Amino acid sequence: MTTAPAAVVLLSGGLDSTTTLALARAAGRCCHCLSIDYGQRHRSELDAAARVARMLGAAAHKVVRIDLGAVGGSALTDPQIAVPVTGLQPGIPVTYVPARNTIMLALALAEAEVTGASDIWFGANAVDYSGYPDCRPEFMRAFEALANLATKAAVEGRPLRLHTPIIDLSKAEIIRRGIALGVDYGLTVSCYQADEAGRACGVCDSCRLRRAGFAEAGVADPTRYREQA
Repeated sequence: MTTAPAAVVLLSGGLDSTTTLALARAAGRCCHCLSIDYGQRHRSELDAAARVARMLGAAAHKVVRIDLGAVGGSALTDPQIAVPVTGLQPGIPVTYVPARNTIMLALALAEAEVTGASDIWFGANAVDYSGYPDCRPEFMRAFEALANLATKAAVEGRPLRLHTPIIDLSKAEIIRRGIALGVDYGLTVSCYQADEAGRACGVCDSCRLRRAGFAEAGVADPTRYREQA
C-alpha cells in the first residue's frame, strides 16, 4: 500500500487556510495541521480550525501557543488598539502582526522536520488582502530558501517545499476552488474581532474582503454575523 506523503498545513480556521487544506488533501497529502494560538483577539478562529481539520480529514491537528501580545504593535494582539472598521485604506493597516508569518512558518518548519514532511502548505494571499508584507510571493521564496539552509533534513538531502497555492487568486477564485472541493465555509471564521461564538462583525477589513468574495463568486455567504453591516 502506498503511503501518502506527509505535509504540514498552517490552519488558522479562516477561509484561505481552509481552502489550502482542501487543496493539499486533493493533491494526495497526509495533512498534519498546525494552528498557532498567538494571543489573537479573535480566538474563536482556533475552534474553527479544529472543526475544519475534522471536516477535511486531517491526519492530525496541533495547536502551538506563543505570546505575540507580549510584543504588541498590532490591533490583533493589543486590545488597546482598535480594529479598523471603515474599509481598506492605503498603507499597511494596524492589523498587521509584526513577524507573525515568519514565526508561524518557522514553527511549521520545525513540525515538518519532526513529522518527516517535505512540504509546508500555507494560505498566504497577495491579491484580495490587507497589504501585509509577509504575504508577498518574494517573502515566500525567501523563506523556502532559508528553510533549505537551516534544517537537518535539507542538509541530509531532503529539501523542503513551501506551497502557496492561493497566493495569486482573488477571493472569489479561492471560494470557487473550495466549493468545488466540498468545503463548508460556514465552519470557518475570518473576522478580526469575532465573538466567542465565532460570529463576525461584518465591518473589519477581513469581513469586507470575505463578503465581497462570496458576492463576486455568486455563492451565498454562510458567515454568521453579530449584526448586518
